[in-house]
Amino acid sequence: MNRPRVLIVGGGFAGLACARRLERTLAPHEARITLATPTDYQLYLPLLPHVASGVLTPQSVAVSLRRRLRRTRVLPGRAVGVDPDAKVCVIRRIDDETVDEPYDVVVLTPGSVTRTFDIPGLTEHAHGVKTLAEAAHLRDHVIAQLDLADATEDPAERAARLGFVVVGGGYAGTETAAALQRLTAAAARRYRRVDPRQIRWHVVDLAPRLMPELGDRLGDRALRALRRRGIEVSLGVSVAKAGPDRVTLTDGRELPCRTLVWTAGVAASPLVATLGAETVKGRLAVTDRLTLPGHDGVFALGDAAAVPDLAKGDGAVCPPTAQHAQRQGVVAADNVAAHLRGRPLRPYRHKDLGLVVDLGGHEAVANPVGLPLTGLPAQAVARGYHLLALPTGVARTRTVTNWLLNAAAGDDYVRTGFQHHCPATLQDFEQTTTYLDRDEIRARTAVRPGGPGGPAHG
Repeated sequence: MNRPRVLIVGGGFAGLACARRLERTLAPHEARITLATPTDYQLYLPLLPHVASGVLTPQSVAVSLRRRLRRTRVLPGRAVGVDPDAKVCVIRRIDDETVDEPYDVVVLTPGSVTRTFDIPGLTEHAHGVKTLAEAAHLRDHVIAQLDLADATEDPAERAARLGFVVVGGGYAGTETAAALQRLTAAAARRYRRVDPRQIRWHVVDLAPRLMPELGDRLGDRALRALRRRGIEVSLGVSVAKAGPDRVTLTDGRELPCRTLVWTAGVAASPLVATLGAETVKGRLAVTDRLTLPGHDGVFALGDAAAVPDLAKGDGAVCPPTAQHAQRQGVVAADNVAAHLRGRPLRPYRHKDLGLVVDLGGHEAVANPVGLPLTGLPAQAVARGYHLLALPTGVARTRTVTNWLLNAAAGDDYVRTGFQHHCPATLQDFEQTTTYLDRDEIRARTAVRPGGPGGPAHG
């Protein structure tokens, strides 16, 4: 008797939580579990700004999947198309070979990509902070600007090298600007011709408030903390044009800048479009049981799914946060097991526990379970939350050790140079151009040898 094939797409918070729960819930004879993911680690995204600033090593936030999974088959590749009628997922492996992976049940957790707009020069000049490679590259790039500013004789070039613009006043943008500003301020003391007062950090956001999800009081405290450290914040404006040595804002200002960091929100993975299913603001419209209506055996969750937020009601959907994704993964696994056993599915319900924002040093803001905190208490809550959320004791130990070492000894501001000659655009890092369209997917699945369920390679 053939075991049902359960395919999980994506190894982030939702996908890994689902795989681990399925391993505990289903006996080996009940299903074959496959996890398709382009990386062999789970990335703890909330601490990427610490990696970009060198406070943490990349290994601290990248936890090996094989350390956490016992019997799940890990397929090293990116899902680039899904045909729910033929029950086939098209995978582009890390060696660039494209294979068709048949399934009986699929759990879609492909995550999100950086949201961009049709702004001249944006895709050519912007840096993201969405992947581990982007964070490591951004650190090298920022230190390189200090090196080049120290070496140049041209005042205009030095001003552009020391101009840094972060677009996005949400959680990611605020933490990234705060972390990297601390890096450049400390590093400037090591350079003979770089005056710390010449370094300009600028946060830009189209919203009228900084981090509106925190509320007015905490948002204002974070704004004051940034400005106290010399970080300029412009609200109600965005980028009109990006060039190699300057950024033009929508209010007409031109900022000398060789570093444009783009954190202006996320969009669901392009994989969503390949299903041809109903979406809500680009995310798959699923039920509160995490199922995709009209498609048997298809579950979707995490950043790629608009999951009804039953705790809020009034048609609200869950925000794309790690705490929701991880808990949805557990519920999805339970519902997959129930689906295979012919039992009722349960709805997903979780009340948001709040946000923590680490601004570096003793500065932070947080609202755990609705309690507003600032300063050292908020910093203790922020770092305590991250330690609890990190998935292994090894990751926690590495993180604490890195924090203590950085606090005691500072940073050596070393450029690794690993990706110096590699393409470094958002599309290069996030592989957003690799997805198939629906006609390509159907053409593949229509000619697969052995019919639906048979193996095929392309």
